Amino acid sequence: MPAKIQLRHLRFLNVFVTNYFTFWIIIFSVFALFEPAPLAPLTYLIIPVLGIIMFGMGASLTAGEFKRVFNRPWEVGVGIALQYLVMPFLGFALAWVFGLEPLLAAGVVLVGSCPGGTASNVMTYLARGDLALSVTLTSVSSLLAPLMIPLLMYLYAGQWIDVPVFKLFKSTVLIVLLPVALGLGLRAILRDRIKYILPILPSVSAIAIIFIVAVIVAANAPAITRIGAIIALIVIIHNTLGLTIGYGAARLAGMDASKARAISIEVGMQNSGLAVALANTYFGALAALPGAIFSIWHNISGSAIAWWWRRQGNPDAESGR
Repeated sequence: MPAKIQLRHLRFLNVFVTNYFTFWIIIFSVFALFEPAPLAPLTYLIIPVLGIIMFGMGASLTAGEFKRVFNRPWEVGVGIALQYLVMPFLGFALAWVFGLEPLLAAGVVLVGSCPGGTASNVMTYLARGDLALSVTLTSVSSLLAPLMIPLLMYLYAGQWIDVPVFKLFKSTVLIVLLPVALGLGLRAILRDRIKYILPILPSVSAIAIIFIVAVIVAANAPAITRIGAIIALIVIIHNTLGLTIGYGAARLAGMDASKARAISIEVGMQNSGLAVALANTYFGALAALPGAIFSIWHNISGSAIAWWWRRQGNPDAESGR
């Protein structure tokens, strides 16, 4: 009986936190904007909290995610190529077109250069997309992040600021690869017993993301009131173009609607928590502002497009394609 009660409590927590994830992000962001004092000094906790998220991702992974890289090389290859070609270039182009000051421009490019986040898997599931493909793309793009983020930042943001390439590489390894490896190791050790931990991981990750966004909003409260509208506009354009190009390119590559939805969401939704952590560490709180606003917006747009696609069903399955 106690085990059943505990499981029921975990399910309630997941529903309470993850099903209303976007709502909680908005609520705590508004609170942080108008009452920044309690949260603004907590920026030093961003990296450890993000490490918890990546540890949870590692503990959730199975060998199947990595086998799919070889079983579905075309789909995974197209998805990863779009992930690291489309959004970094769009970030650079938007920063240039809007004439952003160097730190904000670097922040926009950094968001575009990050891998997909775990929220994209939830949105893909809700959109009736190919969840297995989504999880594989998130995993592979995260493992490539230590190489791709420094390279893309040097290529695109290097003309505005000095990019500490090696430090970015080292930090991304510590923030992403090490926690993921520890999570994988824990799963290998515990095996079937990890099923008692897995139900709570989505809630823990969601709470961690909410905390990170709220802290950055609080730390940037004066800047948001000054330039928040223009950054929000850039974020909306960036995210919308990523979703649109991701879907269109996947369809042109011959994929059905389910796979195209997964790739669209993977391309358009970034690991903005990672962008916030790296920006805050190496470029300052102002550079983290685009990542914080992106985290709020992409959950709103992701929820909306998932709701729309879910209502549409899968046209390819219905037509027998």
